[in-house]
Amino acid sequence: MEQNQIYNENCLDTMSRMPDNFIDLTVTSPPYDNLRTYNGYSFDPNPIIEELFRVTKAGGVVVWIIGDATIKGSETGESFRQALSFKSAGFNLFDTMIYEKASRIPTQDRYYNVVEYMFVFSKGKPKALNFITDHKNITYGAVKKADAVINKGSNIKNGKLIITPEYSRRSNIWRYGTGNNDKTGHPAVFPEKLASDHILSWSNEGDLIYDPFMGSGTTAKMAIINNRNYIGSEISIEYCEVSEKRLHRYKNDLLTSLKYH
Repeated sequence: MEQNQIYNENCLDTMSRMPDNFIDLTVTSPPYDNLRTYNGYSFDPNPIIEELFRVTKAGGVVVWIIGDATIKGSETGESFRQALSFKSAGFNLFDTMIYEKASRIPTQDRYYNVVEYMFVFSKGKPKALNFITDHKNITYGAVKKADAVINKGSNIKNGKLIITPEYSRRSNIWRYGTGNNDKTGHPAVFPEKLASDHILSWSNEGDLIYDPFMGSGTTAKMAIINNRNYIGSEISIEYCEVSEKRLHRYKNDLLTSLKYH
């Protein structure tokens, strides 16, 4: 199957041509709830989840970014139903992460909604764990005994010391501004840095990244920037054209930059 391509088709058709254990990482945000009718199309998540398990390599990861609509005074809970479907298909729920939006969605009778879930599913133990270390420690430079840190002082044996680094691993709540610099016309573009941070965290250079709902091409663009390969599926010809134009523009800008450096 040709890589670094976006296929204008249902993702089930794309995955049907993939061999078992083919994809290193999937990063995607499916349409959900009242957005599930997607430019005239709709989808059933369960067969997609089952196929994702088949095509994901052992140690591979699926990042599934999703939220819940509020209908008749109640959140739908669709995100959690899909998470349980992933577990039923054989995935581990490795982490339940939060995408905190810098902008708020006004609501009349509840706290403003600023979150979507970023479920991180793994096929066994993830083979790539490249944690982002950008949390600044207020105790930078402090010296502690290693066993006191690891075992809370209950098993102090060797007296080795640990110096608190300036930066450590971030939490599983990630905050981003909504939208991107690229004007795509797509109704639900997730931030480029969000896609990039997941690609860096759960894959290595040269790995193959998949997005079954490629939309405006954010996952593909961030795969290219981070020296990964990609495959995308996008059922809407309109959004396929948006993606291709966006990637073509990025590649041209990159060539121009290299030419003048």
